[in-house]
Formats: sequence, C-alpha cells, structure tokens
Amino acid sequence: MLRLAFIASALAFSGCGPAKALLTDVLYDEVALEDALIERDLAYTDGGGDKHRLDLFLPVATASRPWPTVVFVHGGGWTEGDRAQTFGGEDIYGNVGRFFAAHGIGSAVVSYRLMPDATWREQVEDVAAAVAFVQDEVGRRGGDPSSVAVMGHSAGGYLAAFVALDASVLEDAGAEPVCGAAIVSGAALDLADDATWETGTEFDYYARRFSPSRTPIDGPPAEPYGWQIEASPASYATPSAPPFSIVYGDGEEELFQTQANALTRALEAENVPVEVAIMPVFNHEAGVFNLSRDDKVAGSEALRLVDRACRLPSSRTLEG
Repeated sequence: MLRLAFIASALAFSGCGPAKALLTDVLYDEVALEDALIERDLAYTDGGGDKHRLDLFLPVATASRPWPTVVFVHGGGWTEGDRAQTFGGEDIYGNVGRFFAAHGIGSAVVSYRLMPDATWREQVEDVAAAVAFVQDEVGRRGGDPSSVAVMGHSAGGYLAAFVALDASVLEDAGAEPVCGAAIVSGAALDLADDATWETGTEFDYYARRFSPSRTPIDGPPAEPYGWQIEASPASYATPSAPPFSIVYGDGEEELFQTQANALTRALEAENVPVEVAIMPVFNHEAGVFNLSRDDKVAGSEALRLVDRACRLPSSRTLEG
C-alpha cells in the first residue's frame, strides 16, 4: 500500500516517465497471445488513414465456436490517444485485446479520428463503422456476428455508450445492434445532468467539444442547450437497449461517479438491464490497467457481461 501511495503522489505532481513506469510495473499484467492470432491494421472504412484502422485479436484454438467479440474504444478526452498507445512503455490497449482473446472472446481494438479534426458525431460514426466491419468479418473466422459487444474507457466509454444506445447510428453504418455495453469511467454520458455541474466539473471543457460552435461557453445554463441533450448517450436510452455494465473508480474525480449514476438512472427508467461496480483505483489513469485483468473489477465485469449477455445470441439479459 505504501508503494501505491508513493506512485499516486508522484503522478499527482508529475507527468514524468519514471512515475508512469513505476505505476506500470505495479499494475500492469501482460497477457500472452500468439502472434498468429492477431491481425493488425485492418481498415474498417475508407479514408481517415491510420485512424480508420483496428487490430483484431482472435481467441485461442480451444475456444468454443461461434465466439462473441468485444469492440474496445480507447480514451483520451476525445482529442488524443490511439489503439497503439503505450503507457510506461507497455502496450496497454493491445493488452485489452489479448485479455479477451485469452478468455475465448474475440476483440477488436479500434482507433478513431480525433478532435479538433473530427466532431463528436464523426467519432461516433467511426466506432459504428468499426462495429459493422467486425460483425461482417468475425463470422469468417469462427465468431458470432450477432454477439458483438462494445466497451470503452473514459471518452471511449462515451463513444461505446452512444453506439449501443442510438440505434440510428448503427443502422446508418450497416451494423446490427450490439449485444451489450461495458462502460468504464465514462464522461459526457449525460451532459444535461445538473448534479454533474455541481461537482465543479468545467462546463466549457465540454462546450468546446460538443457545442456547435466548439468554443468556451459560460454555464451551465438554467435550461440545457439543445446540444447537451443531443450529444448525451443517456438521451437515447430505450427499452430495446442492450444490457449495460457501468464501472467507475472510487479514487477518481466525483465527475465519473456522477455520470455513471446519471446513465444508470436513464437505463433503469427504460427497464434496461444494468449493473454498476466500483473499482478500487487512486486516479483515472490507473483504471486503464483494470481493463485487462480478471482479478480486477473492470476486466471481470466485462467478462461477466459478455458471458451472460452475448455468448448466446438469444440472451439479452443479465439475469442468469
């Protein structure tokens, strides 16, 4: 515990490489997977260069068929990040792909266009296109096209939630509905949630990303702007939404718990199966390492969601 406290203090006051390397040394658990089971740099749609590509991780040969697949979306505040990003010198997002494959689940780790070059809507469209591509491709490799779930961390959690809830986005991309969604430390899940702004969260940070002008706006307003509702995944919750797993960290900013609660309320109001779990982490970044460990909350909850909601195409409930 003392070592973790030291790392937390180092990261709080410094973005230096040694602190990140130490954090990685303590929390990172590399998952092994044969290179033959990894297909890299697959273009899931035209244009966008390397940002319109994904890495596909296939389950080990002993996996039952047809197997489910998870489409994983990285975070980065909508402005940075990539599927090949490293942390402390380690391949953290690739490890998520290897993690699911090692558990008999296919995985696609995607890149998408970033702000300011792309709008939030275009980022959602990118992820939807990746889902459509995966649904088309996994059947040829032994996967079940009707058992594809989405998962994301931070901004990636936002994008995964939006794709899971806005049926028109998947339809426009030529994709079928996903079987489940695992959201880890998501933000902007409900931009019209008053409790979120009461935490001290900066309104203009989100205005620069989601308002039509994409400029700072004093706020929040007494009544939500139209863009706050339009850009919120919670606005699209319906009874036909897939089961959700929502996770946040007990050491993160209050924002993440508040947003998790807001999305949970929206889903429960529509009788959508949703389970919420809290992971013990000391900050937002540390939660990334929970994604690829079955002895930690985020990874184990994602496995549980897939097992209960996606392994059988006819099952769309967390009851089991």
